[in-house]
Amino acid sequence: MPALETSRPLRFGDCDPSGIAYFPSYLDMLAGVLEELFAAAGAPFTRLISERGMGTPTVRLEVEFARPGFHGDRLDWSVAVMRLGRSSAELRYQVRARGEDLWSARQTVVLTALSSHKAIPWPDDIRAGLSQFITENTDASHSAA
Repeated sequence: MPALETSRPLRFGDCDPSGIAYFPSYLDMLAGVLEELFAAAGAPFTRLISERGMGTPTVRLEVEFARPGFHGDRLDWSVAVMRLGRSSAELRYQVRARGEDLWSARQTVVLTALSSHKAIPWPDDIRAGLSQFITENTDASHSAA
């Protein structure tokens, strides 16, 4: 399974008055897709945070927009793990609608202990869960254009 695929509707509240996606809404959706990825990897945020005392703050985020999304679009998301380090993961997102690439992102998250907010190594079970989403194409450009 090289990538997690999911979809989200682009709702009225996600758009600006001209009817195109308001970019902060995209980032809110990205956070939801990240949460879905961790759940699919066997580490739902509810357990990660409340039971295990761990968090995954974003330390780097690059976004490139190619085309606008419009109210009513179904956004098709793909997220893959590009690199899994000792305590970090580099993720690649690709977002499409109407058969076109709309935007892409690269995000680096770091596993931290909530008690200290310091990086900690991935536990074996989470590393194994995320590993199922590692893609072979680690040199792929993050450009949606």
